[in-house]
Amino acid sequence: MAGGRLPRLNRLTDVDSAISILHQLPVGGEDINRHVGAPRLVRASGEESFDTMADGTAVVELPEPGEVVSCDEAGVTCRRGSWRQARRTQLREDTTTALFVLDALEPMTDVELRAAGDDLVDHLRPLCPDLRAACRLIGVA
Repeated sequence: MAGGRLPRLNRLTDVDSAISILHQLPVGGEDINRHVGAPRLVRASGEESFDTMADGTAVVELPEPGEVVSCDEAGVTCRRGSWRQARRTQLREDTTTALFVLDALEPMTDVELRAAGDDLVDHLRPLCPDLRAACRLIGVA
């Protein structure tokens, strides 16, 4: 990060990274068209496949048993509080349908979380003039 700049990856990832830093919360973006089945949050058994990058090299990792992960029918798509995305579902220049997960922990309020989501949408709109967005707040029961 020369000169305090974030590394450039692609337009969508650059926006979600900037929102993550600005609002100090994990933001993960996934290309929903590359999912196999519906995305869901689960506690990992520790045997699920997570295809990612580490030090510039493609690797397959296993999540910790009990770790909360996002997954689909083909494996883990995101872990570590939306900081680590899988290569298969990562945002790309040709992504047309994306799912963004904003992970809030205390002391962040629901109002602050919604403001971060609104900010994300506001920054995506110039990149996607026909943007349609829907937000859902999922909390602990």
